Amino acid sequence: MRNSKIAGVGHYVPEKVVTNFDLEKIMETSDEWIRERTGIQERRYFQEGVDTTSNMGAKASMKALEMAGLKPEDVDMIVFATLSPDYVFPGSGVLMQREMGLKEIPALDVRNQCSGFVYALSVADQFIKTGMYDNILVVGSEIHSNGLDFSTRGRNVSVIFGDGAGAVVLTPSESTERGILSTHLHADGEFAEELAVIDPGSTKKDRLTHEMIDEGTVYPYMNGNQVFKHAVTRFPEVIEEALNKNGYKSTDVDMLIPHQANLRITSYIQQKMGLPVEKVMSNIHKYGNTTAASVPIALSEAVQEGRIKEGDLVCMAAFGSGFTWASALIRW
Repeated sequence: MRNSKIAGVGHYVPEKVVTNFDLEKIMETSDEWIRERTGIQERRYFQEGVDTTSNMGAKASMKALEMAGLKPEDVDMIVFATLSPDYVFPGSGVLMQREMGLKEIPALDVRNQCSGFVYALSVADQFIKTGMYDNILVVGSEIHSNGLDFSTRGRNVSVIFGDGAGAVVLTPSESTERGILSTHLHADGEFAEELAVIDPGSTKKDRLTHEMIDEGTVYPYMNGNQVFKHAVTRFPEVIEEALNKNGYKSTDVDMLIPHQANLRITSYIQQKMGLPVEKVMSNIHKYGNTTAASVPIALSEAVQEGRIKEGDLVCMAAFGSGFTWASALIRW
């Protein structure tokens, strides 16, 4: 069985920067309050008519292909992770395929929210290991800013999220000791409603009503305490699972790429694992939480900044709505 490796990475974020001070003008919040609770200073919002979930994914993918020395026509498959597709259906994978001029290759959409990219990476890894495909684009792309409640009622959630996209090209590895060593996926639906957008859904006769809008059920709801409690438990667990599977310990990790959910969660994981700050990638202060896009954007920036070099042991981990959590261990 073949191994797979990340041959190229890339990311794209919209030009529009929205600071905490900008949000102060439209809701009852403050820069100090947001920084203290999340670590976020600014985030990016898409521009209508310029950015879409699929074309941001395409822009990130083109950068990843360039790094890998590949052309769009070399791509055999797309695995696209998002909770904010361009349309209700079809999924954004086929729209990105059209955007890039790719013909008839499979495009699979993954709906695992904050864990979506790592789930998608695991799916692509299996296709390469079995020999079915050689070059797979794995994408995480999100537009949150047009689906948030910017009233004071929704401020606890709305200040957290931003827009952006990240992508990697997965290709076969010549060495079984290099590339993706293992991936680990988990879920627990018991807590599904603790972080969710309930409406419009298929549980009610009327898909969308004025009452749903008035009651705010069309906007994201988050039980922050529950999410934090589970996140600080599941993150270390799934990282340790990956390390134990491959005979490593936390001090062997050269770079940890956690989902950018909250700086307090990232700091907790860093301390729990006994890692120095420079071995844990954090860019939440610039982009906020971009759910499925956060891990690939952080990975792309870490590579761009020279913080990951050949031979490094890299761990990605994510936790989010579902609840779902996942990790991937990579020898770069």
